[in-house]
Amino acid sequence: MRLKTEEIIRGVYLIGGPGVTASNDAAIYLIAFADELVLIDAGAGSSTAQVVRNIEMLGLNPASISHLILTHCHIDHIGSAPYFQKHYNTKIIIHELDAPPVEKGDSIRTAANWYETTFPPTKVDREIKGEREILQFGAEQLHCLHTPGHTPGSISIYLDREGKRVLFGQDIHGPFHKAFGSDIQAWKKSMQLLLLLKADILCEGHFGIYHPKEKVRDYIERYLEEYS
Repeated sequence: MRLKTEEIIRGVYLIGGPGVTASNDAAIYLIAFADELVLIDAGAGSSTAQVVRNIEMLGLNPASISHLILTHCHIDHIGSAPYFQKHYNTKIIIHELDAPPVEKGDSIRTAANWYETTFPPTKVDREIKGEREILQFGAEQLHCLHTPGHTPGSISIYLDREGKRVLFGQDIHGPFHKAFGSDIQAWKKSMQLLLLLKADILCEGHFGIYHPKEKVRDYIERYLEEYS
């Protein structure tokens, strides 16, 4: 049975992922700002039409998606990115260290070979550089933090809205593989950084949405203990 989209907090929606779209999609989140929409990750690419329908069923216009932020370069997160770029002129944003696999269509670094598929070389419109960048959308800000570990250019994103801190920490659980360029020691430092945020809500990439902040902390600490 397919689940419905979910409003997590005002204007922040889960619109894709296992049970919502295709089983091979990582979670896809949509943020509505005053005059534009921002997509966080884009699934594996096989359910693009359903993702678009889900947006429309919320009463929102996919053509208003100004930016697509990719938390890292793996196919289950980037698959529909070329579609949104081509059809809606959506600007693709990713950290500079994960941009090359996207632009080259690298089947190993994008993990497309794991899914027995391919990813076309796709232009990145903006690269997040360094440890942190703040993206301004109207009166609100999206904070993009470099949180390497799963991949060299993994990022986590947070938004403060209505007195709550919403953290989009997609694959903070791993896995870690040499082919991905994973670094477990860098990951441990990244997780300590995320714990300092004291987020109220965690929007994870594969295992659901966690709140209140005690459950967010417990989720991160559980993986730190597992990989200690």
